[in-house]
Amino acid sequence: MAHMAQNQASRKKGKKVTIENFYGGSTQRKEENEEEIQKNSEHASQNGNYQQALEDLKLELIQKMETFWKEKWEKEISCLTDKTAQLEKELEAANTRADKAEKQIQSLMTRIKDLEESEMIKQQESIKQTQTINELEENRKYLTEKVTDLENRGRRENLRIIGLPEKPEVNNKLDIILEEIIKENCPHVLEQGGKIEIERIHRTPSILNPQKTTPRNVIAKFKSFQVKEKILQEAKKKSFRYKGAPIRITHDLAANTLRDRKAWNTIFRKARELGLQPRINYPAKLTIYFQGKVWAFNKIEDFQAFAKKRPELCGKFDIQAQKARET
Repeated sequence: MAHMAQNQASRKKGKKVTIENFYGGSTQRKEENEEEIQKNSEHASQNGNYQQALEDLKLELIQKMETFWKEKWEKEISCLTDKTAQLEKELEAANTRADKAEKQIQSLMTRIKDLEESEMIKQQESIKQTQTINELEENRKYLTEKVTDLENRGRRENLRIIGLPEKPEVNNKLDIILEEIIKENCPHVLEQGGKIEIERIHRTPSILNPQKTTPRNVIAKFKSFQVKEKILQEAKKKSFRYKGAPIRITHDLAANTLRDRKAWNTIFRKARELGLQPRINYPAKLTIYFQGKVWAFNKIEDFQAFAKKRPELCGKFDIQAQKARET
């Protein structure tokens, strides 16, 4: 068909078709066709090999990727497994520490509870001991006051002579010296016959302290309480003397009572300066005359509180009261 078409075209162009041309063209076309077929065949062969190589490459890439991801996944799984094992160990160690800490806390709570109970028991015992101590202190004060009162009552017939010279000739005849003192200062007190009955007379303390320069006191116990009181009243009215030297006659009281009386000395002197007519009554009570009334005080604190409430006395006894407490 192509050959016929070519001949027709040659005729139209005016070319002359010969047998050689006809057969030569056919032979040439045949060769061209064979070459084209061979080329197409080679091209098809090449195309088939490329497709096969491409498929093989894809398979190879897929296998490599699978191998890569499989190895990576196994590595990740191994790493996660190791981390999980490590975390489990740490968690176990933490649980162990937590259990140990909980046991310690329980132990501490038990100890704290025991300590609280022990402290409560101690507080209760302390309260009981405090109550007992307070009771014992009250009993001690009561018994001390009772003993002091009994001691003062046992000394009610005594007089204390202060300032009598410490000489052997005096110490060896104290009873005679006392009679001479009474004759010199209050002779009307002497009983009939110019004598006075004394149960005993002595120095106190019994041992002389060489470091003291003042003479020891003399204690005289009279058989008659009335005679002793007469001499004491006279001693309050005027100063007694022995051979011209001043001496002092006072009550013979217990040491606690003397200490309590001595504590009033500063206030007593200030009250005398203010014209309050102070007196120390038995056993150690201060009385003053103020605003037409007699006021009595057993303790320095009571007097100080009284003075603070009176404008006439406020501020005049604070320092003195402090000094009196210190003594």
